[in-house]
Amino acid sequence: MAEIKPKCSIIIRAFNEEEHIARLLTGIVQQTIQPVEIILVDSGSTDATVAIAKRFPVKVVHIRPQDFTFGYSLNQGIAQATADFLVFASAHVYPVYPDWLENLLEPFENERVALTYGKQRGLQTSDFSENQIFLSWFSEESTNHQSNPFCNNANAAIRKSLWLKNPYDETLPGLEDLAWAQWAQDQGHEIAYVAEAEIIHVHRQNAKGVHNRYLREAMAFKQIYPQAVFGVREFLRLWISNTFVDLIAARKCGRLKKEWRSILSFRWQQFSGTYKGYRQSGDLTWKLKQAFYYPGNGTLQPQKKTRNVAPIAYTEQPVLSHEQEED
Repeated sequence: MAEIKPKCSIIIRAFNEEEHIARLLTGIVQQTIQPVEIILVDSGSTDATVAIAKRFPVKVVHIRPQDFTFGYSLNQGIAQATADFLVFASAHVYPVYPDWLENLLEPFENERVALTYGKQRGLQTSDFSENQIFLSWFSEESTNHQSNPFCNNANAAIRKSLWLKNPYDETLPGLEDLAWAQWAQDQGHEIAYVAEAEIIHVHRQNAKGVHNRYLREAMAFKQIYPQAVFGVREFLRLWISNTFVDLIAARKCGRLKKEWRSILSFRWQQFSGTYKGYRQSGDLTWKLKQAFYYPGNGTLQPQKKTRNVAPIAYTEQPVLSHEQEED
């Protein structure tokens, strides 16, 4: 009997994600679209990440930690993929609804769409400013004709046929998704944002981790856009404006006393890291500057659309693969 081709191949990059990987995989096996192919690219985990993943129908690809870049990891996973559509999910995210994949893939009915990406939200325990960033980057309104190349591979999908023409840049220290999206738009393809394809992104980092993340992404941005610059005035102006908006939002929801220190710290690490990455470069694209850095209106909880779909009821008990159920 011929094997059924999967509707999509889901590529997950992971390193020491034992705390989160089971929840993501549980959410995947409960999706309305089946069958799917799940590929975990592990870059040398020393915890139980791989052991937990093997309880599910997952193909594991191992790469050496010293070989890791975001682009290399994706390319290695995609090389093992058999589906026409490639879905990317960080190992520390999980889908909110069982139609996450269905919504994420729906825009591909338009042959001009090369890439889709979905909404991200944090937890109450996430950094306040991290949640503000999610609100600013990922709106409640979908669009099939996005004007700029902003996207995020923590929750995204592309056509494999286009990846074959342009694999991910393995030399970038980050933002491989932005570079690929820019290429796709330059080729005349469309980018779609799907608010209904919602995931929870558990992104807990200490101050050094936040600083290094934005330093790395700024370095990548400069590599993608060689003339980009981020001067002292812009650094201070954006730190002050984003911090002010976050403090106002925290006050509106009664969390100012609890959050004000973390807000100041997070935004300082964000923009000081960005400044260090961008100095000695040229001018930053205005549309992308708006998408990445400029604060929204400070609303902590936006007006969310009502959906007639029940969210996934997660439990701590992982789902076994069919092979293990038969043992």
